[in-house]
Amino acid sequence: MADYKTENIRNITLIGHGSNGKTTLTEAMLYAAGHVDRQGKVEDGAATTDYDPEEIKRHISISAAVAPVEWKGTKINVIDVPGYFDFIGEMMGPLRVVETAGIVVGAVSGLDVGSEKAWNYAQKNNVCRMFIINRMDAENANYMKVVEQLRGKFGSSVVPMLLPIGEGAGFKGVVNVLENKAYEGTGKGLKEVPVPGDMASAIETAMEEITEAAAGADDELMMKYLEGEELTHDEILFGFRAGMQNGSIVPVVAVSAITGVGVAKMLDVMSVYLHSPHSAKAQGENPKTGDKVERSCDNGEPFSAFVFKTVADPFVGKLSLFRVMSGSITPATALYNSSADKAEKAGGLFMMRGKKQTNVQVLNAGDIGALSKLQFTNSGDTLCDAASPIKYAPIDFPIPCISKAISAAKQGEEDKVFSGLSRLQEEDPSIKVEKNTETTETLVSGQGEVHLDVIRNKLASKFGAQANLNDPKIPYRETIRKKVACQGRHKKQSGGHGQFGDVWIEFSPIGDTNIDFEFEDAVVGGAVPRNFIPAVEKGLRENIRKGVLAGYPMVGLHAKLYDGSYHPVDSSEMAFKTAARIAYKKGCMDASPVLLEPIMHVEVFVPDEYMGDIMGDMNKRRGRIMGMDQVDGQQRVTAEAPMGEMFKYATDLRSMTQARGSFTMTFERYEEMPSDAAKKIIENAQKDEEEEE
Repeated sequence: MADYKTENIRNITLIGHGSNGKTTLTEAMLYAAGHVDRQGKVEDGAATTDYDPEEIKRHISISAAVAPVEWKGTKINVIDVPGYFDFIGEMMGPLRVVETAGIVVGAVSGLDVGSEKAWNYAQKNNVCRMFIINRMDAENANYMKVVEQLRGKFGSSVVPMLLPIGEGAGFKGVVNVLENKAYEGTGKGLKEVPVPGDMASAIETAMEEITEAAAGADDELMMKYLEGEELTHDEILFGFRAGMQNGSIVPVVAVSAITGVGVAKMLDVMSVYLHSPHSAKAQGENPKTGDKVERSCDNGEPFSAFVFKTVADPFVGKLSLFRVMSGSITPATALYNSSADKAEKAGGLFMMRGKKQTNVQVLNAGDIGALSKLQFTNSGDTLCDAASPIKYAPIDFPIPCISKAISAAKQGEEDKVFSGLSRLQEEDPSIKVEKNTETTETLVSGQGEVHLDVIRNKLASKFGAQANLNDPKIPYRETIRKKVACQGRHKKQSGGHGQFGDVWIEFSPIGDTNIDFEFEDAVVGGAVPRNFIPAVEKGLRENIRKGVLAGYPMVGLHAKLYDGSYHPVDSSEMAFKTAARIAYKKGCMDASPVLLEPIMHVEVFVPDEYMGDIMGDMNKRRGRIMGMDQVDGQQRVTAEAPMGEMFKYATDLRSMTQARGSFTMTFERYEEMPSDAAKKIIENAQKDEEEEE
């Protein structure tokens, strides 16, 4: 591959709703540019950017993949991103390293929630946008209907640029509105044809919209336009490019990824009009001093790069995909990881096209490549010249919203499973793995049930580690509601040295379940010798780990030792510990014990139209609505709900709101469980205990 200068590089990520044809479009672009001999199909498992076994099996993209396209003197680095919301974390890295987001929309399905989310994420990352209306060859395809939907939602910045010649089975070419030229066919058969006469009105309207938008992108042009002067073609082109760069112009093109019609002309638009990274400014900080640092995307600046994706391969090793933010890189460049404060040594410098690695000798500012076998580097890290250090902000990955307990399917394979999970976390930082010390389970958390299922399957296919996923155990608690006094007496005579311990303990609720246990020594007159009192406390502390109802930890318990007796020979610490255990079990069973459940603080963000469904569903989950307010154009519903009712909420919320809703959840407190719900938990705990015996 040629050595491309910064001004001849274009970086674009294809994003949007699942199944709108992003991967097929990437393949069509590679085919049009002659990088592949035949256009691979997703359903055949032959697409360049869907190479993971899970992607081939499911016929969907799971990971972001890079596919550079060389086109008429430019290098277009295309990053194909999954559209399914379970893999939304894969979008975050690419949006940090591109100038443009190509939002792919279906010509039949039109505006969808994936397009809305893609627009919002691109806007949040200050990335230019273009709409690609794909599947123009499909029955009932309607370009102008989709354009009107987009303009209705996103405003007059959306302007048609490549108009379709025909629709559905009759889609045979496109008209470039800026050039007023028509093209039909694909590949070597692509030819310029006369502009169809019946399209004159549509072209004129589109040109008016482009002219108005181009004038709005520059103050001088706007003054000229408002004064009624006609803008020259060069002025329109200047304004168009300026508008694309500042986000005030969002062009729309028409293509069919399957037939290839429109793909070559779309590549022309990308190579000519997309913003190059040349002289783009990147903000960071000096990791040594904390001072703000700015770098220009220019070869003359000190080297720096941002790692946006990690690929964990058990055979090839770790691959770190990065963008050169400033300076240039060769295989001999000394690397310093300013995020980890470590010097790095790479195994090789590559250009990636799907899974194919091509060795390169240099990558200039703004280009995208990969380094192998970096020891300390993860996604979101900065690599730079140690003499001119800079650290860019890490990637803001989405918070996981669903958790499962993960365990090895075969005994003895625990290390295999957990080392595999650690490698997968490097690849996908939207996964979270943590050990629950109370339930002793390892929890893996992600963006949805499919996400977690893919993790389990990747453990098997990549690392040979078979794992089980189950609903996590809920860390219930137990407490008492009334005060009782109880005797615990332990006496054992079996010839020789016996055992004797006798205590009277008053158990009462503290009233605060955040406090596990309080012990009060109220013994007078030596009824229990001083040296045995710590044994009584220790015996109680050991036993409150298992409650009397279902074996969950006891909390909010006050124990007052006020009387007892002892034997001068047979009494021992062990005997008094045993007496305390007897008193605890008898006393707490008589003290009106209850089961407590964890209550979660939940914040749900949804559009107004889903409010009724959300509130009704929250009531069914025994939740309480605490308040509602407006945040960033959405309703925020604040609620409290039992943890046990929220395990599948991520899936259910997505279903209720067509994936437009999101939520966050944190632990709030423990609360007494309703008796009917508690009864089931207690019965299940008793059954489990019987089975263990």
